[in-house]
Amino acid sequence: MKYVIIGNSAAAVGCIEGIRKTDTKGTITVISDELYHTYSRPLISYYLYGKVTPDKMLYRSESFYKDNNVQTLLGEKAVKINKKEVVLESGKKVPFDKLLIATGSSPFIPPMQGLENVKNQFTFMKYDDALAMEKVLTPASKVRMIGAGLIGLKCAEVVTKFTSDITVVDLADRILSSILDADAAAIMQKHLEDCGMRFFLSDSVSSFKENVAILQSGKEIAFDVLVVAVGVRPNTGLAADAGVTVEKGIVTDETQKTNVENIYAAGDCVVTQDVTFGGKRILALLPNAYMQGEVAGINMAGGHSELKNAAPMNAIGFCGYHILTAGTYTGEPIFECDGKSYKKLFVKDGLLKGFILMGDIERGGIYTNIMKKQIPLDTLDPQILAKPQLMAFDQKERKRMLGSLV
Repeated sequence: MKYVIIGNSAAAVGCIEGIRKTDTKGTITVISDELYHTYSRPLISYYLYGKVTPDKMLYRSESFYKDNNVQTLLGEKAVKINKKEVVLESGKKVPFDKLLIATGSSPFIPPMQGLENVKNQFTFMKYDDALAMEKVLTPASKVRMIGAGLIGLKCAEVVTKFTSDITVVDLADRILSSILDADAAAIMQKHLEDCGMRFFLSDSVSSFKENVAILQSGKEIAFDVLVVAVGVRPNTGLAADAGVTVEKGIVTDETQKTNVENIYAAGDCVVTQDVTFGGKRILALLPNAYMQGEVAGINMAGGHSELKNAAPMNAIGFCGYHILTAGTYTGEPIFECDGKSYKKLFVKDGLLKGFILMGDIERGGIYTNIMKKQIPLDTLDPQILAKPQLMAFDQKERKRMLGSLV
């Protein structure tokens, strides 16, 4: 059996390990337009900050490909999928019996006049971005971020190590608008302003003139380093051209199989059934990508596995202040805030649909289990939502959850 994987991140790793659970002899070929061994993308900020060395960024050990008998075609771009082969930009053709599309996502760059003339511009989504920024950042750098989302603010946090002149522009009326409500965003914004960041919200860049960003409001902001982190778009073109159904992202069933025979898909390019939402949407999360890839690999190799109970979740910190969010913000809110910690739970139809935790996130794992398993709240102690306790669960479940929280 010839297995081919387009992509080399978490979904690809999950697929390799899923295949090898069932098939130890089939050939596996990984195609990636990046030159690097599989690495953890969330760690590029920690690399630039100096908290991890390149070897600590690896998502799996250096011997991973050898241990799993994987052939890698790194620095090679897939440009077409035929019925039984992948065509590379170099002209090489790679035959397959089973194919996984794990092409991930790419930065969305909105139209801004003059952007093409900006020299030091980055998107901060790949290891190469961190390597390139490392060469240009100095204590005198004037850094401007377009986008106050997860990627933009994580980059801004790192840049505080190099310079104190950091400005963030976002069209939304609050920072981290995809994961925080207005109250939580205001608390986090104040924290980041105390760390040295400036914000221009409800505004956007209309054009660039030399090293000056001209905002829609008319304000002009000088800079010498620019980071564009407005958002991402799933890489679905290759799949669509091969006849695979695409609706915002690649459509699969619970086994990660697409509508095209022998073709599977996983990761940030795929729409997933969200247990808290009741429908399919893209869940661009590393754990989700890995689980999708593993499910795909098992099924590609002749086993059977399905992905269930997927839900959006983000665990991240900025300048020492931590956030854990999950699920869908729909239903009746249950709210607590003591100035240092912020908690808002969302309950609908007797189920926990989502939550926002900031500051004290220690027991977030318990909320996550209640939410993902859709445990009826009327079967739990009423105090669980106020102060979640493990005694709400049976002994076996408590032991499993404690292990996951250590």
